[in-house]
Amino acid sequence: MSDTLQPTREGDLTFAYGAAFRLEAGGSLQPVSVRYAVYGELNERRDNAVLICHALSGSARAADWWPEMFSNTPSHAKEARNGDPGGSVFDLSRDCVICTNILGSCYGSSGPISINPATDKPFGPDFPLVTIRDIVRAQAHVLDELCVKRLRIVIGASIGGMQALQWAVDYPERVEHCIAIGAAPLSAMGLALNHLQRKAIELDPNFKSGRYAAGEQPTGGLGLARGIAMCSYKSAALFDERYARKPNRTGEDPLRSVADRYDVAGYLDHQGEKFVKRFDANSYLVISKAMDTFELGRGYASEAEALKRIKAHVSLVGISSDWLFPAKDIRALVERLEVAGVQCDYTEFETSHGHDGFLAEMDAIAAVVNGSFHARRLAVVHKNVARKLGG
Repeated sequence: MSDTLQPTREGDLTFAYGAAFRLEAGGSLQPVSVRYAVYGELNERRDNAVLICHALSGSARAADWWPEMFSNTPSHAKEARNGDPGGSVFDLSRDCVICTNILGSCYGSSGPISINPATDKPFGPDFPLVTIRDIVRAQAHVLDELCVKRLRIVIGASIGGMQALQWAVDYPERVEHCIAIGAAPLSAMGLALNHLQRKAIELDPNFKSGRYAAGEQPTGGLGLARGIAMCSYKSAALFDERYARKPNRTGEDPLRSVADRYDVAGYLDHQGEKFVKRFDANSYLVISKAMDTFELGRGYASEAEALKRIKAHVSLVGISSDWLFPAKDIRALVERLEVAGVQCDYTEFETSHGHDGFLAEMDAIAAVVNGSFHARRLAVVHKNVARKLGG
């Protein structure tokens, strides 16, 4: 029996039957479906809701991919009985945790594998361009359906952090505390890496302009895209520590042939092979493009005017070895938030895990959420950090 925490309930909200759901880039969807999962229960005041926003390949089932966030998962049961949640973040005796699958994904919400009502076939490459704002607007529909008017916390990392920030800007009255980890508008290097990943997919002969049949997707290109992404999620120091110049552990000899790999190449290929079994290539294109186009100022007079809308306390987290979202870019966003008058704190933690530090260093993430800045290797670099959150 799996020890993964199961949602209290799961569901699909379908809306926009009458009027189309207009998208920021000019397209539309009609209707729209959003898959969601709820862990715990709303209290009578409905003021204990937490929204977790997932990263590129996540799903609504947050406990499947971020189990350490929950204090009463089976793996934490012993610690919880002793009065210590084991360093985890959300306590389901207090919090109601909600997560939705983002638009464009292949895990239940409207996306390229969904049926296009105009053709009765999957959208495929005809699925329209979506933005982070579109994703957040769809999430807001789910919260309205659940009668959640205000969020105690909205939290996410990477593209999930982009969503958290968009929530704080677009729905200022609904967010008490915004926590964005390893998230800012992508730099030119980030845009370049995403471009190469999409090209790898598009150049696969099996891509067929995005009109591949179910079960026949471009596994070579999608696997290569995932390998490129994994390089951006890790750090050079971590690769040296784990793989160095060792031959692949399968016994290959790089001196024997061009095909024989080093251990790090074996790792990247393995990650690609796993990924193509669970994710859709067209979804990868759509979501990575949504990440590219994230700009908080779009639709407002300027980014500064957008940031002035924020009423939430904002906690930004930088990761020392993250080169996809460098810590300096997070710090620069903090400065812009402060100029806009936003109550904001910044925390940076040392790790060799790179961008994936938000998955690997849960003690640091727990410290940020709970206001307990004593986790190992956690370096607080801003004075405004004493505010106790969670209560």
